[in-house]
Amino acid sequence: MEPKGLSRMRVLFFPNEGGVDVSGGAAELVVLALALVAGEGCVEATASAEPSFGGTELASVQVVGNSGPGVRIRVDLEHRGLLIEGDRQGLTALADNVRSIAEMDDGGHQHIEYFPGHYYLAAGSLAMVVNSPHGGMPTR
Repeated sequence: MEPKGLSRMRVLFFPNEGGVDVSGGAAELVVLALALVAGEGCVEATASAEPSFGGTELASVQVVGNSGPGVRIRVDLEHRGLLIEGDRQGLTALADNVRSIAEMDDGGHQHIEYFPGHYYLAAGSLAMVVNSPHGGMPTR
């Protein structure tokens, strides 16, 4: 059991659904948002005793800036990592979403999924669910 106040980033890849599930404490989500804004960085993820519901646990989230256009979310299974690549504008928009989730005061989650005309995700990007630090479902 984690000491109170200490949480860890957890990233699960669900290949059959074509998406990833990201959870962690507010501090971990803010660190991810900062890496996104910087356009570079690596945030470690850890294995959990919690059930993975058929997902594959990933060891890290790697952020890489490029000329885009847009942001592509994909999985590098060889390195067991989530790779988020994109241009400055797209990475900043994604960072804003992650930061707003980190600041939630109740449970909940946000789906980040590509659709034609998406304002920052590129075609071929995996879907990503980012969970509130208080859990994926509201308690109130």
